[in-house]
Amino acid sequence: MKRKCTAHALRLTAILLLILCGVGVLLYNGYRRYIRTEYPLAYTELIEKYSTEYGITPSLICAVICVESHYDPAVISHAGAIGLMQLTPDTFEWAQRRAGVKEKQDAAALTDPETNIRFGTYTLALLYEQFEDENTVLAAYNAGQGNVRRWLADSRYSDDGVRLNDIPYDETATYVRRIEKAQRVYQNLYYIR
Repeated sequence: MKRKCTAHALRLTAILLLILCGVGVLLYNGYRRYIRTEYPLAYTELIEKYSTEYGITPSLICAVICVESHYDPAVISHAGAIGLMQLTPDTFEWAQRRAGVKEKQDAAALTDPETNIRFGTYTLALLYEQFEDENTVLAAYNAGQGNVRRWLADSRYSDDGVRLNDIPYDETATYVRRIEKAQRVYQNLYYIR
């Protein structure tokens, strides 16, 4: 009788473990689907192309696109920033001038994914020329170069004039944290470095 109880208990334990494993797999797959909805991925060829051309990490480009537009090429912000990487017409004009573009495009071109990713990535590269630290680059992408230069010169926000210890604009501080989180997701979920 004791053997039967032990064998029965072992079978029940095995069945429960199988059920728990099945539930775990379902939950994990559901979570991955949810994360892929929150952190979509598209335009990988363009991201790779301009990542290589301008020396910007692909996962960073993906994170910027996700946070800025959630991969919607037609989105326009309340501040007038356009497209995937949310470039303002002034930033677009500046980037074209710095790239030596002879026949400049108007801001409507920013709804084209290739144009937007090209000049958004180039803008990040230009910011890296001015600022060494990635978070400082991201703060400049969001709040502007002038603001970041002032913050770096102010000991309340930077100890070394290179990195920001504190970002005085809540929106920009939140933006930098969101980009960092999204970049980790793109690295871990899609194995994009």
